[in-house]
Amino acid sequence: MSAPLSGHHVAVLLGGLSSEREVSLVSGRECADALERLGAKVSRVDAGRDIAQVLTRLKPDVCFNALHGAWGEDGCVQGVLETLAIPYTHSGVLASALAMDKAKSKAVLAAAGVTVPGGGLFNRFVAAREHVIAPPYVVKPNAEGSSVGVFLVFEGANAPPQEIVAPGWTYGEEVMIEPYVAGKELAVGVMDGKAMTVTDIIPRTGFYDYDAKYGEGGSRHVVPAPIPQHVFEKAMKLAEAAHAALGCRGVTRSDLRYDDVNDILVLLEVNTQPGMTPTSLVPEQAAQQGVDFDRLVLWITEDAYARGGAGRPASES
Repeated sequence: MSAPLSGHHVAVLLGGLSSEREVSLVSGRECADALERLGAKVSRVDAGRDIAQVLTRLKPDVCFNALHGAWGEDGCVQGVLETLAIPYTHSGVLASALAMDKAKSKAVLAAAGVTVPGGGLFNRFVAAREHVIAPPYVVKPNAEGSSVGVFLVFEGANAPPQEIVAPGWTYGEEVMIEPYVAGKELAVGVMDGKAMTVTDIIPRTGFYDYDAKYGEGGSRHVVPAPIPQHVFEKAMKLAEAAHAALGCRGVTRSDLRYDDVNDILVLLEVNTQPGMTPTSLVPEQAAQQGVDFDRLVLWITEDAYARGGAGRPASES
């Protein structure tokens, strides 16, 4: 491949302040290496609270945002980049904030006709005292990613998970509680508004938690997913509709559950900055579509340029 980004200075934002810091470091390293292979001058920026000063000094042409989780993926860093008038990858301020807030994004998605699980937000101390909905159900933070702080409560459980009221709990005072949808864990990557394919995720532990997502051998990915054609097509349409409803841009990944016994498909959430690690789903789906990792990184970067233009703030779409 020639050097399509020759002469361009790209700041790769990685690490950050969230519970997903370690994953972001890997994503950022992989993307920075790809950008260097593409000919770009790359500055690796471990994003801290001095991010504005660092970027003002570096003066990059564009930022490749490889941060995951709170602060880097929820609209905060996006707002800084808008203020600095630096084009950046992935979704803008509003879409990022909406997608990170599970309760608000579910309301928007439901209004757009996307099938989402029931349930709602509950104070964590109330949720720890007694079952607020009948088991089986899922308890998770309202604004975290990568299945951090998620608990399954199965039928017959005597009490809710007490971890949510432990002194070390740092994920907010409210928790999202949803009915548990048995069956398959599916993922759909969306690139430029179009769904790529569907992955069937088979976790080693039976639950697609943080370790299953990012640990070596934590899960097996089957691409394309061996599911009925009508479900495959519906998953693709739901992911595209969710991407559009939240106002996302660039690349996103939607996570879904499919109850193959009762033929029920629900969309759990949209990730506005999907992982770009060796075990990540979106690069795997892109490769299945004939787009290798470097070309995927190139497209994401060029998409940011096209929207923002060097020296101009990227407008919300």
